[in-house]
Amino acid sequence: MAEQAKVPAIRFAGFTDPWEQRKFSNLTDRVSMQSSDPDLPQVEYEDIVSGEGTLNKDLRDKEGGKTGIKFYAGDVLYGKLRPYLMNWLYPQFNGVAVGDFWVLRATECDSSFLYRLVQTDSFQRLANVSSGSKMPRADWNLISQSFFAVPADYAEQRVIAKSLAELDDLITLHQRKYDKLVIFKKSMLEKMFPKDGESVPEIRFAGFTDPWEQRKFGDCFEFLKSNTLSRAGLNGENGTARNVHYGDILIKFGDCLDGERSDLPFITDDTVLPKYAGSILREGDVIFADTAEDETAGKCVELRKLPKEPTISGLHTIPARPRFPFGTGYLGHYLNSDAYHRQLLPLMQGIKVISVSKAALQDTQVRFPGLSEQSAIGAALNEIDSLITLHQRKLELLQNIKKSLLDKMFV
Repeated sequence: MAEQAKVPAIRFAGFTDPWEQRKFSNLTDRVSMQSSDPDLPQVEYEDIVSGEGTLNKDLRDKEGGKTGIKFYAGDVLYGKLRPYLMNWLYPQFNGVAVGDFWVLRATECDSSFLYRLVQTDSFQRLANVSSGSKMPRADWNLISQSFFAVPADYAEQRVIAKSLAELDDLITLHQRKYDKLVIFKKSMLEKMFPKDGESVPEIRFAGFTDPWEQRKFGDCFEFLKSNTLSRAGLNGENGTARNVHYGDILIKFGDCLDGERSDLPFITDDTVLPKYAGSILREGDVIFADTAEDETAGKCVELRKLPKEPTISGLHTIPARPRFPFGTGYLGHYLNSDAYHRQLLPLMQGIKVISVSKAALQDTQVRFPGLSEQSAIGAALNEIDSLITLHQRKLELLQNIKKSLLDKMFV
């Protein structure tokens, strides 16, 4: 028996009628008509940006002819395989859905509202009650017989869907700005450092004409000690010392680390610090993550500003201190550039887990211009990083707003 109807926490003005509990199978038909029409665009799992409901390529560039479920503009595509991947699409064109999709055609609700309904937590929770461990699939028998609260007034359905569509457009806009900045930075990294066999980079700031130097890594840096503390030995609350973990270097930190703002974890055991008294980190030190599951092993971070507590380098890291001054930000960007990282690739070891050793780093060459030019390069790339971070935060804020609205605009 359907539960008593409720109303959402947020409603648009003018709508006061209670929402109705409707069985999902009464809201939509599950379409199954097959087609291999080569003239129709084909949508596959990998064509959809997870969680965004957008396409990541021009479908006209794909070869046609595969067999799938024919859909029409306004149908809703929902990826039933691994539903936690959130593969959904609201196409405004006719085509063929190839692979593990449900093609849903609204019958007793507005199609744009149906598209938003499948994105809600209440729907996703049911979709993820699935069978199978390696290849879980949403259970149609469960979903189709489940009840969902729906406004009886189609006008309310449409205004909800329209507001979320406008928010999606805003998210897409900021995503594109973010993506363009990331690509722009990658291009600058390629052009602001010399390529193999060249003595100067493709792009230089005005007024700098001197050739770049090249020295062995060991002539530029001395290694420091690192600890072997796992996450279990760290905490986010208190302690007398801080720790830089390799996982944070790989995933969380950019090229340069502002230790005052990055919430570095504390070391729980206060007896650890005295063992590393000679390796307490300073501004300008660099830390390499020596282990990763792919060729990101060797990713590096340059320390800029540190917390008031002493900070030491943690598990699976190689900390190094410059033997002479470098411009602020230069090392963080250069040591993460392809110009430097390419040297590490043939020196990496392992298959499932890739590692970089101190000996491997010693075999590399470090290239750098004069101190003033280093500072100019570091400042320019830091500015780009700041813009990237700004757009990333805006994007995350908009995504959080959307998640909150999906929670509060539906029952």
